[in-house]
Amino acid sequence: MAEASHVHDPVGVLAVLLCTLALILYAAARPPLGRFFKIVPPLVLCYFVPAGLVAAGVLPRTSDLYEWVKQWVLPGSLVLLTVSLDLKAILRLGPKAVVVFLAGSVGVVVGGPIALLIWHRHLPVDAWQAMSYLAGSWIGGSANGVAVARSFRTPDAAIAPLIVVDAALAYIWMGLLLFLAARRTRVDRWLRADPGAVKRLEVELAGRTSPSRRDPTAADWLGLMGVAFGGAWVGAVGADRLACLPWLAGVNSFISPFAWTVILATAIGTLLSFTPIQSLEAAGASRTGGIMVYLLVASIGAGADFAGLFKGETIYYLALGVTWILIHGLVIFATARVTRSPFFFVAVGSQANIGGVASAPLVAAAFNTSLAPVGVLLAIAGYALGTYGGQLCAMICRAVAGSG
Repeated sequence: MAEASHVHDPVGVLAVLLCTLALILYAAARPPLGRFFKIVPPLVLCYFVPAGLVAAGVLPRTSDLYEWVKQWVLPGSLVLLTVSLDLKAILRLGPKAVVVFLAGSVGVVVGGPIALLIWHRHLPVDAWQAMSYLAGSWIGGSANGVAVARSFRTPDAAIAPLIVVDAALAYIWMGLLLFLAARRTRVDRWLRADPGAVKRLEVELAGRTSPSRRDPTAADWLGLMGVAFGGAWVGAVGADRLACLPWLAGVNSFISPFAWTVILATAIGTLLSFTPIQSLEAAGASRTGGIMVYLLVASIGAGADFAGLFKGETIYYLALGVTWILIHGLVIFATARVTRSPFFFVAVGSQANIGGVASAPLVAAAFNTSLAPVGVLLAIAGYALGTYGGQLCAMICRAVAGSG
């Protein structure tokens, strides 16, 4: 409880969380600890270390700060993560790249309900709620995962097993894609693909200068915060209005007001990406959004009760996740074979869904370093799709759970 902790004032709680995150990320950047963080991603520690501080009595289990972060920092991060979307650049990659990437997203949407249908007898009746996190995360990223989970009122503790499944399977899947990348000639032959499309893309990107980065000024920082929290506020106001519309009563029976907030925040960021505000990416819009995600994950971890984390169903969540990701792989490989798309589009499109912006460029660079921006572009597109695709997947999972 808050009274039993050493720190209970919201400002003090915020200071402890920020210092904890800084230490984790500092340690992750140190070469001697590199191997450890290849096995245990920093995001996992950002979730479980605050939980350990709660167990040690340093932080409270409940705090107004945790709720404030979920209510405002979450939609704000979605705005910043989508404002850098460059739809024209994505379309220039060609139809095959876009189709294969979208097939990966479809594979996540349909894979979740099928996996639940297979494993539901071994899982809690509300397992579909916990799956809502993975649905959003495997199309977009952690921010989308939390947004979708919050949209369906998923308890914080229910997310814990899925964060472990997410981290474990995403890294194993990336390892498999990198293994196949080293054998791409044989894979392309099986896909009946023309590798010349990738070679032409290599030449084009190698001759193009990378997007400029600049040290953010005071005006940039204020602009970033204004766009993030302004977008979150407009989303919340719009959500309140939509929740009161009589002709949306049927829709509002299964879409919560907060779900409308994250839907609108994602839409606002996407719309702003077509305006000069997109230039804030050069000052670090997506990096700032990523920092906000770390704080969000830490707040959820601190507020979660982990009493049920090591129950028997955790292993079944892992089995569900394996089934789910294999269905995603089946859909994206089948699409690539039908469209005769090179394995490069499969690997990067899949990792842009499952791994996100942190790892998709690494997979792209395994083919050629000049191709890394393709991973960034598709991963950012995943941020825009993750909220909507994740919510659709969760709705289907809920229907499957109800019929089961």
